[in-house]
Amino acid sequence: MHAIVTGAAGFIGSHLAERLIGEGWRVTGIDAFTNYYARPDKEANLANLRNETRFELIEADLAEAPLDRIFADRPVVFHLAAQAGVRASFGDSFAGYVHDNLISTQRVLEHALEAGCPRVAMASSSSVYGDAEEYPCIEGVTPTRPRSPYGATKRMCEDLADIYRGLGLSVAALRYFTVYGPRQRPDMAMRRLCEATIGGAQFTLNGDGLQSRDFTYVADAVDATLRAGVVLDVPLLLNVGGGEEATMLQVISTIEEIAGKQLDIETAGDGKGDVRRTAADTRIARHALGWAPTTTLVEGLTNQLAWVRARSLVMAGD
Repeated sequence: MHAIVTGAAGFIGSHLAERLIGEGWRVTGIDAFTNYYARPDKEANLANLRNETRFELIEADLAEAPLDRIFADRPVVFHLAAQAGVRASFGDSFAGYVHDNLISTQRVLEHALEAGCPRVAMASSSSVYGDAEEYPCIEGVTPTRPRSPYGATKRMCEDLADIYRGLGLSVAALRYFTVYGPRQRPDMAMRRLCEATIGGAQFTLNGDGLQSRDFTYVADAVDATLRAGVVLDVPLLLNVGGGEEATMLQVISTIEEIAGKQLDIETAGDGKGDVRRTAADTRIARHALGWAPTTTLVEGLTNQLAWVRARSLVMAGD
């Protein structure tokens, strides 16, 4: 089996590519190496794939690059490439979100349809829900009211998926709920908290700390994504949540307990575009994919802290 993984040098994409290789797939990874965070971090994400004979990396901008040859043999497409970040999507930077999210997604869907690809499983986000009136959020029931330009682009990508599904392309959009774990982006709270335990920058807590998230460990997100690429029938929209909701104060306390260290926390105002709560109803994903999250928050944070520590030792050795 041949798969394309866009955003292959990213957090979830690199984990998915490794999982696919481990299960015998041939993988073509595509990544533009945008400057949202440092290229060496992304290069490090690919370390386990560099010598794999069944992995090919193409450095390309999906919004502009010729894609016909890449899609020619009708691969399964896992479209994870996107410009991330809620707060950074306001202001003049929004043009980049249109380019990297909307235009790139439309081109991926167009080429997948023309090539006759059997499935496109693409990354969406819990950000499409915004601040919901009721929880947990349910696909097709809970209104989508994003509070950030980033969330708006993700909702528009879902609209594009629905359009191409109507043209005959089998496509599913996975609404990820706060994915964390090893290789998480350096701007994300859990990574910054873990780094603070080993002498990194002081952690700044936005808001009162009582805002809560449905946290999803990366291996569970990858498992749902892979299943969405191969099951016989797949719905358009799938919530992917870890099923363990926690406040930021609870996350901080848990990391402190795992690390055996109390953190010095600086407080600031609410983050622009942040929502108060996220919580996923995952019954559709569980039924359609035969999937369920298996990693507890304590287990996942323990793994992430171990990765941060190991990474720090490697960087010190350099």
